[in-house]
Amino acid sequence: MQARSAASVDAILQATLQGLLHVGKERLTTPIVASRAGVSVGTCINTSPTKSALLQAALKRHLAEVTEAVELVSKAQHGRTLRQMVTALITTFLQAKMREAKTSVARYSVSSDVDGARIAGQMATHIQEAIVRMLATAREPLTTDPQVVGSMLLGVITGVSRRMLESGAPEKQLDPLRRELIIAACAYLDACSAPVTVQRAGAIGGAEEALSGQMPDVERQ
Repeated sequence: MQARSAASVDAILQATLQGLLHVGKERLTTPIVASRAGVSVGTCINTSPTKSALLQAALKRHLAEVTEAVELVSKAQHGRTLRQMVTALITTFLQAKMREAKTSVARYSVSSDVDGARIAGQMATHIQEAIVRMLATAREPLTTDPQVVGSMLLGVITGVSRRMLESGAPEKQLDPLRRELIIAACAYLDACSAPVTVQRAGAIGGAEEALSGQMPDVERQ
């Protein structure tokens, strides 16, 4: 029964996103979601009694997946260099956030209607805590408070991801913006740790090469 219930919830949340993409948030209704999910309207209402509740549940599910992916990769990077850490962090965050670009844009479009700022704030707290714990284990000692560094990194990463979602074509911007974001983050971390001369090419190339074969497969998480 628990397995069937979980499957129903998954189907309902997926149907909510599909309906949002096909008919838009104004025309989306609980019967439409129920039909797409293959469940009764009553089952759908028991899961989330209103359209706003459905949209909020779908947003929470997505942000929880992003948070889990970042927490896992942050833990896996303990003891590595700052460049390795930030390369893994940025790559994982953007992959999880943009896994299905059109769906991510749809979620973003309704976030202001379902208290998205509060939900995102809760996610950010957990992610920043994971980042700070990771930074505390870096091979290079930080000369700036890890809490400040973690806050700055998260702010830049989420800002760039928001820029992608607002662009209308996030899938086209993902790779170039990811590379530039890694370069910028590496330069920032250099300034927050022991002085090291870094060439632009090395800021990203060395970190990505070192991570080759070590990155978790986010698509399978």
